[in-house]
Amino acid sequence: MRKRIQQSGITINAIAGTYVVFLGLDILPEMRARFRGFAIKRKDYKEEEEIWLKGLKTFKDVEPHPAMGETFSSLRHPFQGFQWSDYSAKPDYEYTYTIVAMYGDPFDLEQRASAQVRVHTEKEIGGVHSVFFNRGSAATQEYARRFQNVRPNKAGTGAYKWLSRGLLEAIVKFIERAGAGDALHGAIYEFQYGVTNEFQYNDILLALKEAKARGASVNILYDDVAQYESNGDAKGPWTANRAAVAKADIADICVGRANAKLMHNKFIILTQGGRNVAVQTGSTNLTENGIFGHSNLVHIVEDETVADAYMAYWTRLKGDPEIDNAYRTANMDASPVPEQLPQGTTAIFSPRGTKLDALNWYSKLATEAGDALFMTFAFGMHKNFKSVYNSNSTVLKMALMEKAFSSPKSKKKDEQDIQTLRNLPNVLVAIGNRIKTNSFDRWLAEMDRIIPRLHVYWIHTKYMLIDPLGEEPIVVGGSANFSKASTDTNDENMLVIKGDKRIADIYFGEYQRLFAHYSFRESVARAVKKQGITGIQEWKPQYLIEDDSWMTDYFNDVNDKTARCLRRKYFSGPMSE
Repeated sequence: MRKRIQQSGITINAIAGTYVVFLGLDILPEMRARFRGFAIKRKDYKEEEEIWLKGLKTFKDVEPHPAMGETFSSLRHPFQGFQWSDYSAKPDYEYTYTIVAMYGDPFDLEQRASAQVRVHTEKEIGGVHSVFFNRGSAATQEYARRFQNVRPNKAGTGAYKWLSRGLLEAIVKFIERAGAGDALHGAIYEFQYGVTNEFQYNDILLALKEAKARGASVNILYDDVAQYESNGDAKGPWTANRAAVAKADIADICVGRANAKLMHNKFIILTQGGRNVAVQTGSTNLTENGIFGHSNLVHIVEDETVADAYMAYWTRLKGDPEIDNAYRTANMDASPVPEQLPQGTTAIFSPRGTKLDALNWYSKLATEAGDALFMTFAFGMHKNFKSVYNSNSTVLKMALMEKAFSSPKSKKKDEQDIQTLRNLPNVLVAIGNRIKTNSFDRWLAEMDRIIPRLHVYWIHTKYMLIDPLGEEPIVVGGSANFSKASTDTNDENMLVIKGDKRIADIYFGEYQRLFAHYSFRESVARAVKKQGITGIQEWKPQYLIEDDSWMTDYFNDVNDKTARCLRRKYFSGPMSE
């Protein structure tokens, strides 16, 4: 839900998703002198709790020696920024946030203007769309505090549940909907999370086996493309997929897809009463790292038309077709790129023709963003989107990336290109990283992985948000990496959703959560590299600024083109008082 209020010279623009409440804030010009920041109080109606929210930063003269990991009330050490997010919110809860402008001497702060906004977070299950994001950040202070950075297979069920944050549970519950006479049809790239794992928590392979035992027809296609490294070692998921299927004893419900370039889908269709009623899709590979490690999501669509389209696609996949013109044409004919994007949900399937029609269309949609564009990139940024981002305008553009380059061969050029984009005032880029030291800002060192060997550490989602806070937001997401291969050679599926504010709000909050998380960690990594810091004694803790100069970057550009100016204006909206 969204609610925007203006009281006593303060603007609050609240966007409530399921697990995130985002607040865009602003104050009138005449209120900026001696302004020290915002104190924020949250009232939780369901748990009957009212608290002043806390942060890590302090005024140095007031609290010069905080303990490791210690937090402080914003009433004494306010938040110095014009956006703030509550990452401890829960689905279907009601909260009131009181925002208080704090002024004057840090030893004796004065509460002046205040404003309140009451919000109700979204339920996890929606009418047509339900989306579940995992924690997507094993490299967190909270994990370090809760589980002492012990990997989840040693820490136990609590660690898995915390990292999953409902994503794994949503997959299992979707499978459990299939009873006698129903059917499940899946196409899954990495099909391994089950009996082969060291520590079991909600076994997906077992859930599928049990669905068959209940009398459901279960039919799973998995990637079985035999690929090898130059030294002859197997690469790709096919050997692990085969091993998992054999160990779970589910070969009777599984078939390998061998003729693909990459069978990169991750979807399951539910059929009940002879009708295709729902599809569960998204970016999540069914592996331990896919579910609990790097960022991922599961998106469920309760729409027969969409489910029918996926079923037709699954039927094409079942024939294990070669990647030829006939197969590409069939996918294009079944899911043509619309000249005018309609309201509702459009499904796009790959591989397609060699003209990259879908990729070009996605980049065209991105160029049409009127206020904001937010994207995730798991494997570098395609030249189409480098072009989209390379424009100095008042459109706020943010990119959340696993890494800046798409391959070792292009690493130098790609990194230079991303730096060029970063130099633009309206472009913000965050790249996955972690805190490697116990000394920065009294933060605890963070682990970088939950399993010993992995391919993706941080960002695995593939989605784009176009004007997400507008009247007709567009959400594009699925299995495809916004790349050439994901359009013309790989088996992929994408959803394009126009006009659904609820789903846009959920995606928006989760995007901002991870962007803030990794932007900070990347800035630490850059500082370490730039300064050549080798010992913890060289770190200087960051403190709050004790005068009103902390606001300079938010208001110092007459055209409001600096990144902080653009964020303040977009996230809070125009002042009218």
